[in-house]
Amino acid sequence: MSRSSALKRWPGWVLLVLVVAGFLAFGSTRDAGARTPEERVEEISKQLACPVCNGETVYESRNPSSAAIRAEVKAQVTTTDATDDEIIAYIVQQFEAKTQLVPKATGFESLVWVLPAVALVCAAVALFFAFRRWQANVDTVPDDDDRAMVEAALAAETAPDIEPPAAEPDEPGDPDQPGEPDQPGEPDQPGETGP
Repeated sequence: MSRSSALKRWPGWVLLVLVVAGFLAFGSTRDAGARTPEERVEEISKQLACPVCNGETVYESRNPSSAAIRAEVKAQVTTTDATDDEIIAYIVQQFEAKTQLVPKATGFESLVWVLPAVALVCAAVALFFAFRRWQANVDTVPDDDDRAMVEAALAAETAPDIEPPAAEPDEPGDPDQPGEPDQPGEPDQPGETGP
């Protein structure tokens, strides 16, 4: 790929990234519209952990502590104009900090949300530079050793097939053939006895 065609392509990629980022930002901040009090109680209860049960939300748990938290959430939703975050903060304050299931998006707890994204971006950048370095290190220019190797392979491929000379059968009694007796009745090897 030539440099001019690469320069023509990058604005399209930048535009694509900006459009995707815009859609993600719009989708994550968009309000779903007016919710009923029951939907708010359910959503808030799913964000709070049961203070007694391990790994259950207040919405799932049937423990009396969770029932008390659900009742308080319902009372806050119906009697006050507090937002969901304000109600969660009130519940966390009233029923201990262990009740918050989803980490806050501010302060030290925001690292839970930020670190995976940072790690993903760092990994992508590292892969980009690694692939560029590997591409730059490719040895595409043949040297004299490469040319000699190719010439030897071509010469071996185009050489006429020469059959090896046929072996002449040995005469009986030849000492080079260890499987045949020299004379009838004599052993092949010293120390062996004949039949």
